[in-house]
Amino acid sequence: MYRCRESSTRKMQLYRHHERSYPRIPPMCLVPLPPEGYKTPVPWPDSKLKIFYGNVEHPKLASFIKTQTWLMQSEEYLTFPSNQSEWKGRVLHYLDFIEEMVPDIEWGKNIRVVLDLGCMDSSFGATLLDKDVLALSLGLKDDLTDLAQIALERGFPAVVSHFGTRRLPFPSGVFDVIHCGECSIPWHSNGGRLLLEINRILRPGGYFILSKKHDSIEEEQEMLDLTASICFNILAHKTDEISDLGVKVYQKPDNNAIYELRRKKHPPLCKENEKPDAAWYVPMKTCLHTIPASIEQRGTEWPEEWPKRLEKFPEWLGNTENLAKDTEHWKAVVEKSYLVGLGINWSNVRNILDMKAIYGGNKMTTFGAPLPVIYERGLLGVYHDWCESFGSYPRSYDLLHADHLFSRLRNRKRSQLFEDNYKLINRKHLKLLPENMEEIIIAVDP
Repeated sequence: MYRCRESSTRKMQLYRHHERSYPRIPPMCLVPLPPEGYKTPVPWPDSKLKIFYGNVEHPKLASFIKTQTWLMQSEEYLTFPSNQSEWKGRVLHYLDFIEEMVPDIEWGKNIRVVLDLGCMDSSFGATLLDKDVLALSLGLKDDLTDLAQIALERGFPAVVSHFGTRRLPFPSGVFDVIHCGECSIPWHSNGGRLLLEINRILRPGGYFILSKKHDSIEEEQEMLDLTASICFNILAHKTDEISDLGVKVYQKPDNNAIYELRRKKHPPLCKENEKPDAAWYVPMKTCLHTIPASIEQRGTEWPEEWPKRLEKFPEWLGNTENLAKDTEHWKAVVEKSYLVGLGINWSNVRNILDMKAIYGGNKMTTFGAPLPVIYERGLLGVYHDWCESFGSYPRSYDLLHADHLFSRLRNRKRSQLFEDNYKLINRKHLKLLPENMEEIIIAVDP
């Protein structure tokens, strides 16, 4: 193998914000070494308040920092003052304001998994984490400041994806709350397909929260018409006097009756063969998926309050024996092998990528499948094909966990693509690969 040329690296950077696409003939070259000035990331929990600026530095970010108060450059560090945020009055006040508007939004109890669109301020996810809420920041590929990279460097969940023509890499009806703060997404364009995609991944009865300082009368009316057409109920609309933000809280219907009462059947209901969970390379649709109605279907009931939902197996799963066995299996593996027998200093491990998570039984899970079960338990995940590049940044993870993944990548070229992928996103190139439970392999690359 040979090292990638400088020109090739530049081209990759120029196209890094485009939709994912992998060449038919994969590049057989080594991932470039970390840039000059890169340092081992600040360990958790100190990374909540500061990270090494050189690890995320680039010209667009430098310009962005000068206009913000929630992050500042201090010598070699990028710091995050605890009394500052994108929202005037701090994030905690913002969250309390939302909960006062809609008391049913009980952060950390009724609400556990949140999708934050645009990743404007990673302090939003940090504050939610203090309330036992997992917020997945979705960095958009047209974000030239790469704020999702900052979130990952701080130790918070984040992925990067294009949000325009294809479905997001999530199952249907899994997020308790979807939040879009100060974002400029054109919801009403292209038949409202972006909002219809939000509707697809939002849990029945879930909340869509929008906050913005100023909306034109025309934009206000377009959004009003669009949300009414998909039967979103406006639970609250109020301007916070401290932040000067207009906050709207919408709720998705929890049954299909209201869809039948629409005077105009636009957007139409999706056809039965339109699978709501299909998300990999699937174009966004301009139709409404029906709400699950049968008790055997996922989404008919809201999950248990956190933390009960982690151990409460959903009835729609049917046979829960496999899930219970998986939970006990991974509990034993983690406690008896991973934590004590592998020589890993777990105090230095924060960002873990579980590359084939099944039910999330090992509790280190952040990504995997079958995803609906993982979300139902209050964890996070995304769909991904490991023969393609992952939606993240170089050196984002401390540890990659792959259970019986290599054995499924039998094609030599595909295995090489996977290896290039993990080297790119892993910080210390530490891979933990239990291909079978008789032999655990630890490999550290130079």
